[in-house]
Amino acid sequence: MKTQEFAPPSGQEPAEPGRALKVRVWRGADEGGFATYEVPWRDNQTVLDVVTEIQRRIEPDLAYRFSCRVGVCGTCAMTVNGKPRWTCRTHVSRVERDGVIQLEPLRNMPRIKDLVVDMTEFFDKWLKAGGRFVGKTTRKERPVAVDPASKERKLADAAIECINCGICYAACDVVEWNKDYLGPAALNRAWSLVNDVRHADIRGVLKQATADGGCNSCHTQGSCMTHCPVGLSPTGSIAGLKKRSLLELFRRD
Repeated sequence: MKTQEFAPPSGQEPAEPGRALKVRVWRGADEGGFATYEVPWRDNQTVLDVVTEIQRRIEPDLAYRFSCRVGVCGTCAMTVNGKPRWTCRTHVSRVERDGVIQLEPLRNMPRIKDLVVDMTEFFDKWLKAGGRFVGKTTRKERPVAVDPASKERKLADAAIECINCGICYAACDVVEWNKDYLGPAALNRAWSLVNDVRHADIRGVLKQATADGGCNSCHTQGSCMTHCPVGLSPTGSIAGLKKRSLLELFRRD
């Protein structure tokens, strides 16, 4: 166990006298193990606060990602006590168990070092699902009019808040055993484009999203929906893709 006494970071509450939090942190890549650290236990302490405290005061070579610290960027996502979470929005009081928390990198992506994963395959699949927007107009033309009250716009709105943090991908059991599966974030993006009247290649998106490893590989377990930090339903988006692809098939026939 590694421990050290220090003053609280600027803006944080002082530690409660005699109270310490034990943090088990994965160190290494695929080959590695847990190291246990002891840090002061403070009121209103987030998991990201704890990781930052360990890195700045005890273990300077601890690798992790963060940026905004306020739940906008999603880069601080980790596995906390077995569940994927944004660590900047997760208070220690919600997840500690008998004064202990355990931190690991996100599942289903290659580990680089400690709490950092390689998200290349995640973003590659996002593109493979047809996630790149293609406009119908040029810069010299008037933009396509979007009716905010239309059914299509409301369906798109329900999916567009995704920030690609990777939590749904890490939570997906299908991704774990089927590496060809595009995953919930990629298919959620496809659904937003299918319902975007400005998009020029809706049929192309449907073709990519329903190919091998696409929406029909989903087993509708709902883990993506359960763990999404912003309350999106990739499960619903995937169901929409399945239904839309069938309708397109009947129309062609």
